Amino acid sequence: MPARYRIRVQGRLGLEWSAWLGGLSLSWQEPGQTVLVGQVVDQAALHGLLNSIRDLGLPLLEVLRLPEEVSL
Repeated sequence: MPARYRIRVQGRLGLEWSAWLGGLSLSWQEPGQTVLVGQVVDQAALHGLLNSIRDLGLPLLEVLRLPEEVSL
C-alpha cells in the first residue's frame, strides 16, 4: 500500500540523487542533514530505498510515515 514518508539522513545530497532515490524530493537542514520526502509504493520499495541510503554510507537519522493530511 502506498504511503508518504519523510527520511532524514546525516550528510548533504545534491538534487541529482533524487531520481536514484525513487524520485523523492530533497531538502536540507542544519547541521548537514538531508531530508527526503515523498510517496513510496510499498514496504519492499521502502526497504530498497533504505538499502540505497545505506550503500551511500549515510547515517540514517529518522524514518517517519506521514499522515495522509500532511502536505508535502
